[in-house]
Amino acid sequence: MANIKNKPHTDKIMAEQKLGTEKILSRILIWLPSLALTLYYIPNAFDKFLNPNQTGKIVESSIVMIAAGIFILIGIALFLYNKTILIGTAMLVLYMTFIVLIHMYKGKPSEIVMLILIATIFASYIRKSQLFHQKTEK
Repeated sequence: MANIKNKPHTDKIMAEQKLGTEKILSRILIWLPSLALTLYYIPNAFDKFLNPNQTGKIVESSIVMIAAGIFILIGIALFLYNKTILIGTAMLVLYMTFIVLIHMYKGKPSEIVMLILIATIFASYIRKSQLFHQKTEK
């Protein structure tokens, strides 16, 4: 008899736990693409920043390479911060657009670079989709 009275209370606790687990899982899945892209951009930026005398590049100036590395680091920092996600996304997409053009100019495969560019926009959209919708006034 006592077990029947506690049943609604137990169901409520289980529902709250399930909701908490879904919320945590949802946040992990929302941030996963951004973290994967971060694992691409950060080594790329540090490579340009710490090894500026790379050969075989279109622009072989070490100052340009260091500036590109700093640009990527600033872009990824703005990309990861929710209030500046749009600015960071724009910076990273601008950088990757130039990389796509360079790959096309040199005749290198550019499909993977294009996918990274699209993934950057997609990750931004997943995290803050309301930034991409136009507000209509009535």
